[in-house]
Amino acid sequence: MIRVLVVEDDLNIARMISTALSIGGYEGVVCDNGAFAVRRIQEEHFDLVLLDVMLPGLDGFSVMERIQNREVPVIFLTAMQNVADKVKGLRLGAEDYMVKPFEVVELLARIEVVLRRSNREHNHFCYRDITVDTQEHSVKMGRETVNLTPKEFDLLVFFLQNLDIALTRERLLSAVWGYDFAGETRTVDIHVRQLRKKLNLEQNLVTIPKLGYRLEK
Repeated sequence: MIRVLVVEDDLNIARMISTALSIGGYEGVVCDNGAFAVRRIQEEHFDLVLLDVMLPGLDGFSVMERIQNREVPVIFLTAMQNVADKVKGLRLGAEDYMVKPFEVVELLARIEVVLRRSNREHNHFCYRDITVDTQEHSVKMGRETVNLTPKEFDLLVFFLQNLDIALTRERLLSAVWGYDFAGETRTVDIHVRQLRKKLNLEQNLVTIPKLGYRLEK
C-alpha cells in the first residue's frame, strides 16, 4: 500500500487528511513536529509527504531543505497564501502547493497526479479494500494477504488497468496468456471465477453476455 506521511500539527486537520487518504486507499501516517518528520523520512519508506509550513521543531521549508536528497515527492499544505511562499516551496522541490482550506476531492486528485508523475502509482493499485503491489507481487484485502496464482494475479492487474472497460475473452487471453496461447476462452472464465471467489468480486466483476467481462468502479 502507498504510504503517505502527513506532517501537520493541527489534530483536526490531520484527522481529516487521514480520513481522506483512507478513502483513496492510501496509508496515512501522522507526524506533528518538523524535526521528527525529518527523522522519519530519513529512516522510513514513504511514497509521498503532505507537509504543513508552520510547524513546531522545524518549519516546513526547513524540513524540505533537509530532505532534498530523499527521492520522495512533497505537497505543501498550508494556510500561507503569499505568492512568495508558494514560489519558495516549489523552488525547494515540492511537487505541488495547496492552500487551506481545501476540498478532500481536490486533495485526492492532486495526490493521484503527483504519484503518477513520480511513477510511484504504477506499482500499486487500490480497489475497494483490495491493494495490489506489482513489485512485491502481493495482494491484500484489508490487512489479510490473498494468495493468487501468477495468472490470476496478471488477470487482476489487467482488470485494474482497465476499470469500467468491457474486455472480450479474446483480448484477455492475448493480454494475460499471450497471443500464441493454444488454450480456449474457458480458461478466462475459470480464472475470473477464482478472482470473484477469492476477492469477493461477485458484484463488481460482471459478465457481459456473449462478450466477456468488466470490472466496475
